[in-house]
Amino acid sequence: MMKYILVTGGVISGIGKGIIASSVGTILKSCGLHVTAIKIDPYINIDAGTFSPYEHGEVFVLDDGGEVDLDLGNYERFLDIRLTRDNNLTTGKIYQSVINKERRGDYLGKTVQVVPHITDAIQEWVVKQAKVPVDDDDLEPQVCVIELGGTVGDIESMPFIEAFRQFQFKVKRENFCNIHVSLIPQIMCRCSAVLENSVKEKISMFCHVEPEQVICVHDVSSIYRVPLLLEDQGVVSYLSRRLNMPIETRPRKMLTKWKEMSDRSDRLLEHCSIALVGKYTKFSDSYASVIKALEHSALAISHKLEVKYIDSAYLEPSTLQEEPVKYHEAWQKLCSADGVLVPGGFGVRGTEGKIQAINWARKQKKPFLGVCLGMQLAVCEFGRNVLGWKDANSTEFDPDTKHPVVIDMPEHNPGQMGGTMRLGKRRTIFKSNNSVLRKLYGDAEYVDERHRHRFEVNPDLKSHFEEKGFRFVGQDVEGERMEVIELDDHPYFVGVQYHPEFTSRPINPSPPYLGLLLAAAGKLQSYLQKGCRLSPRDTYSDRSGSSTPDSEISELKLPSISSD
Repeated sequence: MMKYILVTGGVISGIGKGIIASSVGTILKSCGLHVTAIKIDPYINIDAGTFSPYEHGEVFVLDDGGEVDLDLGNYERFLDIRLTRDNNLTTGKIYQSVINKERRGDYLGKTVQVVPHITDAIQEWVVKQAKVPVDDDDLEPQVCVIELGGTVGDIESMPFIEAFRQFQFKVKRENFCNIHVSLIPQIMCRCSAVLENSVKEKISMFCHVEPEQVICVHDVSSIYRVPLLLEDQGVVSYLSRRLNMPIETRPRKMLTKWKEMSDRSDRLLEHCSIALVGKYTKFSDSYASVIKALEHSALAISHKLEVKYIDSAYLEPSTLQEEPVKYHEAWQKLCSADGVLVPGGFGVRGTEGKIQAINWARKQKKPFLGVCLGMQLAVCEFGRNVLGWKDANSTEFDPDTKHPVVIDMPEHNPGQMGGTMRLGKRRTIFKSNNSVLRKLYGDAEYVDERHRHRFEVNPDLKSHFEEKGFRFVGQDVEGERMEVIELDDHPYFVGVQYHPEFTSRPINPSPPYLGLLLAAAGKLQSYLQKGCRLSPRDTYSDRSGSSTPDSEISELKLPSISSD
């Protein structure tokens, strides 16, 4: 029987349900179980695709093109799994499916109501999706961790709460349990310091649970310590008994890797700074996967990451006239960074500032990575300042430009916003054996990465760029779409049309981001000369205090980057 673990939250939204759900899944997977995850968002939107990044943070994209909540990114990174769009369930999706059934006459003329029709639809969705394989071995999961977004008590959450109230009786007690995350103000419980036993006993008494069921999740040095924290407090043994799960007793190598990773994170001494030049910099969750990919790469080379957030609009000459202090502060941040990253985005605001940053990185030979829009603007910048096309632009920003170096996609339907982009996993073929990025991907002939864009580089103008050393080293299968750019005679100037951050993992960082960090730390050339392998100092250190047996050290080493 499938085992279901429902994670709910109280007091406030954003209390940490996503990290708890991911961590519970991680420690269960480390025991040899196949684990999947479902995120429920009670909002009425069909998906997260049309959200502003300031509304719910970044839009995470899956292999199948699903535009979903950023918590699914946490699930994939922690559990190293591949989810689908149906692993993100919204009120909009449920009501849409029920209304479609009603229109088809599936309810045989009955009055359609929240109970039982909506609640039944929720349960059916969960049962069906829980069985979908998410690991590379294609086996059906044994445990499904379900996170209910928002806060218990919200009016929009009530149909879901009722659905799971019924669900626990349908699947039987031994197959269902609930983890509730609440907040303990410091004058499963979030708090700034470890709880005393007397406090845990008081919570136990008033919440009608055993003391061992009160788990303290105090502040830790990094989120990678949360699974270890849960493990130390007996969560695995409790869930094993409570849900009668077949948990292996062998040493949990996966958790050992997490401990090594956490220990390394705590002892980092060298620093590396990356200027993140974007338009949503006031809310870091807008770039959640980007930050994680940078962290994964910095950790891999044993450097502590410093992200310098720069609002690209502050780099523009108009800001110098209107707010000179912000202008000079922004440029000081940019000039003092070890590397520059221009991530994806939409809309014209701040694009000229991004082009200014790209121009500076190119001329100063500062390591640079452009992702999606960042790559497109690198093409615009080169067209303007090297090819002499002063009005070179994307038709997204200037439909009448005489030099449309970036054009709208054939698939793009301008009359509808949701789900009209080039989305999901697509193949990129490397066209050059000398490509730096190809080497970083383990000399792969091709890579499969996730996309989310409406505009692309104009293929008709390709030859003008390549004559000047601006090379399109990666293209789509048909050879029509420009996917990867590299600049000759530069330590690291790379742009990718896809979003590599979505497939970055803590122990297997994304190659484009790893290249940026290596270049920023002055280690890229030695890394390439060694055949794209990190030194023993960077992969494992016996100074960590870890009690890992020598026979398992090889398990802890960061693997060479592959195209997976």
